[in-house]
Amino acid sequence: MSNKVVSYFYSPDVGNFHYGPGHPMKPHRLSVIHSLVHNYGLYKKMQVYRPYRASAHDMCRFHSDEYIEFLQRVTPQNLQNYTKYLSHFNVGDDCPVFEGLFDFCSMYTGASLDGAMKLNNNCCDIAINWSGGLHHAKKFEASGFCYVNDIVIAILELLKYHPRVLYIDIDVHHGDGVQEAFYLTDRVMTVSFHKYGSYFFPGTGDMYEIGAESGRYYSVNVPLKEGIDDTSYFQVFKPTIQYVMEFFQPTAIVLQCGADSLDNDRLGCFCLSTKGHGECVKFVRDLNVPLLAVGGGGYTLRNVARCWTYETSLLVDEPISNELPYTEYLEYFAPDFTLHPEIVTRQDNANSKQYLELITKHVYDNLKLIQHSPSVQMHDVPGDAFPSNDGVLLDEIDPDTRNPQIEEDKRIEPQNEFYDGDKDEDKADGTVSTPSQDKSKKPKSKASDTMDTT
Repeated sequence: MSNKVVSYFYSPDVGNFHYGPGHPMKPHRLSVIHSLVHNYGLYKKMQVYRPYRASAHDMCRFHSDEYIEFLQRVTPQNLQNYTKYLSHFNVGDDCPVFEGLFDFCSMYTGASLDGAMKLNNNCCDIAINWSGGLHHAKKFEASGFCYVNDIVIAILELLKYHPRVLYIDIDVHHGDGVQEAFYLTDRVMTVSFHKYGSYFFPGTGDMYEIGAESGRYYSVNVPLKEGIDDTSYFQVFKPTIQYVMEFFQPTAIVLQCGADSLDNDRLGCFCLSTKGHGECVKFVRDLNVPLLAVGGGGYTLRNVARCWTYETSLLVDEPISNELPYTEYLEYFAPDFTLHPEIVTRQDNANSKQYLELITKHVYDNLKLIQHSPSVQMHDVPGDAFPSNDGVLLDEIDPDTRNPQIEEDKRIEPQNEFYDGDKDEDKADGTVSTPSQDKSKKPKSKASDTMDTT
């Protein structure tokens, strides 16, 4: 496992957006997660990239032209001119217009697209984009805090190289936008574990939603009741994914790691611990299939930050301390300052063992009706969504700019920068350097330094 190459995508600006006062979705959580990932030293085990920014053209591979044009043009200042479009595109309370809305969509979508491209070109085994996972967005409209469906766009990119892509969703809400996008195809199987019933958003995800036409039996839904704990969740998660792997045999996986399924989430009603949630991620990691891991829901900021930091450590297979490192956000984690705080569950588990067994049997019976794993006839592979930076011509770089961003992002820190503690002055060959021997030695890397790509 430890020899897997992991690519991590993070834009320093993505945490600076604000949906508005009182709104539960807080992009700021991404800055907190990245700070923890950095201060735990996990960046040393990954290739860290400043991601590509998706263009309107990239987004229109799934969304309608008029919807994306609306997202590009609308701002809080000119909102009055677009009143008639707000309800048409479902923009308003849940999905407000905020400053820099299109830039935000461009960043998180570009990171998922970049991850899919890296997987396609065998640059990594696992790609991580915690800013992505906005699974509710539809072709013509926003929904559930989601504007552009980065998951669908990333899967479309993966399908250029992969005959079968599996989508797994462990958010507390049903992954309706992704299911709807691929409801009629047998090349993408969507598997969603979510709360269903009692008018819980988005109201879809019944176990009898199984796909249609060519996609019949390729939509798998596991509707759960409130209060599910680690043991019950894994009782249904593990066999379901094993059956899916056996019958569908995917060549790539996209895992949506929504953290609103954790205990005490502001909007969720499940009782998973960080370790229980992470166990699902570890299980998928160990399937040894190219993997794109994305974020999603999660509305109690400190819990989301703990969860995705822990899952980053699992994806790079690097154990980390339960004691949180010092960061500028440490006070968020008072009073315990630990990665796995003790859980005090306030809700009973309404999922009986018999109920979970019934769902698992229903999934198995449906999967047996799949005749074979679909394949694809030989065809010319379409070009990548965007050219890599490696293709940038020298004459395209502004000669008056010192250290242009493209050149900065290509720089790689040498391995001997990564020693800690007593060995901090050691060279890669084990000999100790002195100031006279190594004048180029830099101070220990800061958060901004992790933008160097590898």
